Amino acid sequence: MADWNFDIPDDITESWTIPSAFYTDPAAYEASKELIFARTWQWAGWHEQVKVPGAVHPLTLLEGCLDEPLVLTRDRDDQLHCLSNVCTHRGNIVCEGAGTANTLRCRYHGRRFGLDGKFQYMPEFDDVKGFPCDRDDLPQVPLQTYRNFHFVNLTGHGPNLNEVMAEVERRCGFLPMEQFVHAPEFGREYMVNAHWALYVDNYLEGFHIPYIHPALNATLDYGAYDTELFEGGNLQLGVASDSEHSFDLPAGHPDEAQKIAAYYFWIYPNLMLNFYPWGLSVNVIRPIAHNRTKVNFIPFVWKPELRGEGAGGDLDRVEREDEVVVELVQKGLKSRFYDQGRYAPRRERGVHQFHQMIARSYATQ
Repeated sequence: MADWNFDIPDDITESWTIPSAFYTDPAAYEASKELIFARTWQWAGWHEQVKVPGAVHPLTLLEGCLDEPLVLTRDRDDQLHCLSNVCTHRGNIVCEGAGTANTLRCRYHGRRFGLDGKFQYMPEFDDVKGFPCDRDDLPQVPLQTYRNFHFVNLTGHGPNLNEVMAEVERRCGFLPMEQFVHAPEFGREYMVNAHWALYVDNYLEGFHIPYIHPALNATLDYGAYDTELFEGGNLQLGVASDSEHSFDLPAGHPDEAQKIAAYYFWIYPNLMLNFYPWGLSVNVIRPIAHNRTKVNFIPFVWKPELRGEGAGGDLDRVEREDEVVVELVQKGLKSRFYDQGRYAPRRERGVHQFHQMIARSYATQ
C-alpha cells in the first residue's frame, strides 16, 4: 500500500486518477474495510423501523464487507440507541428479529441487557470476581439521525453527520421528508461485477449521460448540468429540459430561478440521496469483493402520481445502462497498458474530489 501513488493534486488540470491497482488488487479492497468504511457514516435505516418505545431492529452493517452485527433500539424512555448485537459472554447474536421487547436476552446462556445496552442479569455467575463491569454492557455505537434517517459510524471518526448533511438540508430541506413513505415494492437490488469505487466514479460525473443514457439525456439540460462540492460529498444538479417535470421550489430557494429535475447528492464514501419531484431514492453501495458490488435502491415516495415521470422515471433502465459500462471498465483496468487517466476539469470534479478523499483515507493507515 505504501508504494502506491495516491497523490491526487488539488489542481484538477494537473492531476491523474488513482492507479488501476486500487480497483483490481484484493489487498487494497481488504484495507478499505477499516480505512474507509469503518470510519465513515453508514446508512442504518429509517424512523419507522424503531418508531415506538420497545422497538428493536437488528441489522448487519455492510453485509459482505464489514459484516458488523448491530441492533437499533428505542428504550422505554423513548431514547434511540445503536448497540453491538453480540453478547458479551460468548459472542452469540443477541437480537435475532425485529419487533418490540422489554429487554434483550441472549438465548444461548440467558444473559440479559436493557434496551440501552446495560447488563442486567446472568445466571450461574455468583462467584465471578469483578462482575459485572462496564465490559459486560453491550457496546454503544455512534448513531446520528438526519430527519427520518439513521446513520452509524463504527469508530466515530470524521465530521459530525449534521455538518455533512448541511447542504442536503439547504437544498432539499423544504421537502416534507418525514411524510415520505417507504415503498418496498419499488425497491431494487443489483449485483454489479465491478469494484465499488468504479460504480461511484460513474455516478459522480454527468460526462457519460449523452453517450450512455439517451432517455435520461432527453429529460435533462446537459449544458446546465453541474457539480457542486461540499465537505463530505457533492451535489449534481439535474436541470430539466423545458417539457419535463421539475420541483416546485419555494420563494428564496437557492435554485429558485432554475427548473430542477433532480438533486443527486453523494455522501462519502458509498451513499447517494437522489431527490426527485416524486420523493427520494436512497442508493446504498455495498462492497462485496474487489470486483463485486451490491447496490440497493431504497425508495421513499412523497407524490406517487409523479413516479414514472421525468429524470426519476425509469431508474431501472438507467441502472442497467450504468452496469454495462462499469463492468466493461473493470475488465479494462486489468490491462497491462492502462494505469491512470486524466480528468475532464468541468465534468469530473466530483470524481477528482472522491479520489482525493480516498487518498486521505489511505494516508491514515
